[in-house]
Amino acid sequence: MRAYQRLLRYVKVHTASDPQSGVTPSTACQWDLAKMLAEELQELGLERPAVDENCIVTAWLPASPGHEGDPAIGFLAHMDTAPDFPGKDVRPVLHPDYDGGDVALPREGRVIRTADFPFLKSLAGKTLITADGSTLLGADDKAGVAEIVTLCERLLTEDIPHGRVCVAFTPDEEIGEGPDHFDVSAFGAEYAYTVDGGAAGSVEYENFNAASAVVRITGVSVHPGSAKGVMENALLIAGEINAALPPEEIPAKTEGYQGFFHLDGLSGTAAAARMGYIIRDHDRERFEARKTMLRDICGRAATAHPTAEVTLDMQDTYYNMREKLSGCMHLVDNARKAAELAGVEPTVEPIRGGTDGARLSFMGLPCPNLGTGGYNFHGPMECIAAEDMDAVVEILLNIVKLYSK
Repeated sequence: MRAYQRLLRYVKVHTASDPQSGVTPSTACQWDLAKMLAEELQELGLERPAVDENCIVTAWLPASPGHEGDPAIGFLAHMDTAPDFPGKDVRPVLHPDYDGGDVALPREGRVIRTADFPFLKSLAGKTLITADGSTLLGADDKAGVAEIVTLCERLLTEDIPHGRVCVAFTPDEEIGEGPDHFDVSAFGAEYAYTVDGGAAGSVEYENFNAASAVVRITGVSVHPGSAKGVMENALLIAGEINAALPPEEIPAKTEGYQGFFHLDGLSGTAAAARMGYIIRDHDRERFEARKTMLRDICGRAATAHPTAEVTLDMQDTYYNMREKLSGCMHLVDNARKAAELAGVEPTVEPIRGGTDGARLSFMGLPCPNLGTGGYNFHGPMECIAAEDMDAVVEILLNIVKLYSK
């Protein structure tokens, strides 16, 4: 079975995570895909397929005879989809022999335009897969799941010599909780790759340092007719705080290694307000300086408005995996070589985000990230080509072969 055929099955299973639930997995629907995958891995013949109490699916392919001493290599992907956009009742649409032009989606009047997404022209002649316009597709990261399962099938049916191959599928990556309960030691891999990136052939070993921050403001609310010298409007204080941040350092005005402050939530009234931020930077020193800047701004706001209350809660989310991969760059070198062997031009670029691999690298499992072949994740313009998924499977297969020589 080709990887895209598995993707078409998996995306129909609703698995959106929920950042507000406070439980693991964050949504009960993720169990449905987890159980489906464990059963499929068992049918294929993998050893120890299981779903643990935290909805993490794991299984092994034991080493071929004579390859027991080869490094054990792991491959991971996440089952959940982003809660940012509807992911239930996904109806995948195939566009065979895609002409490289604008793609009109069947519902909601949406069009994936080449003017907005020039990469589309490079997919001409392939079988493009999209959703119908009313939901996201879910290739992030069900494409990675499908490619890993297809890798396992290839290894089992084509009698390819290999060391131990360990696979895992995790919940809740989209809300930053994927590795929270992951047992690195029990997983059994010496090195691993997450398959959770963009274009086929992409290799990512640098990511943002990341923190989340919540600013809460309690104002002084009185009748506006008698407010002079008394009222402290929480919404206006929130505006002052945000205006004090560098206006050019936001996601819409940065790229590459440039960091940012992102206001991703603002709610409240004159009496009380809440602001949610994410803070990102590839450089650890600049990352720490950004956190200090926000603390200082909130401190100055509290001083300027002594009868109001301004509090800041800030937590680090993950760090740049490059810190942990610098001693094992063979992972990156072999991934690039594997892409070349598959006839794909490798690209190495920093991730303007994070993956489970970033946290796993700091948990003792060096884990760069590989592309799935997908584009435009987290929204209705998401798409992927069946042939690019085939190429990713070849890349994964070549990685296994390289570590088995």
